[in-house]
Amino acid sequence: MPRVFKYRGYTLEELLDMSMDDFIQLLTARARRSLSRGLSYQQRRLLEKVRIARENGGNTKPIRTHARDMIILPEMVGLTIHVHNGKEFVPVKIRPEMIGHYLGEFAITNKPVKHGTPGIGASRSSMYVPLK
Repeated sequence: MPRVFKYRGYTLEELLDMSMDDFIQLLTARARRSLSRGLSYQQRRLLEKVRIARENGGNTKPIRTHARDMIILPEMVGLTIHVHNGKEFVPVKIRPEMIGHYLGEFAITNKPVKHGTPGIGASRSSMYVPLK
């Protein structure tokens, strides 16, 4: 039997039917405080775009945003939102497990360091690396 997703004891369908105020009470204290202070202009625009995409069945142009501090809401589940990481827009597919987290958590801002092989003169130790 497949496992059913639940957020604090509620299924995704129950979360979608819930009012925004009831859902906010389920969130962690930090997220609750953030949403209770109101949405910024960027966050409101993102929510409008999400609702438009929901009405159109998600087949609109990709939703792009700089609002990394937006908390993922149940109505965003299933959409792909392109989140800016400081250099480019990273596509983030919203899954139910992401509810209550920030969008920015899923668009990493720094690239992992991938060191190459040492060249001649790269460091003191490279003097002893044999040349092919």
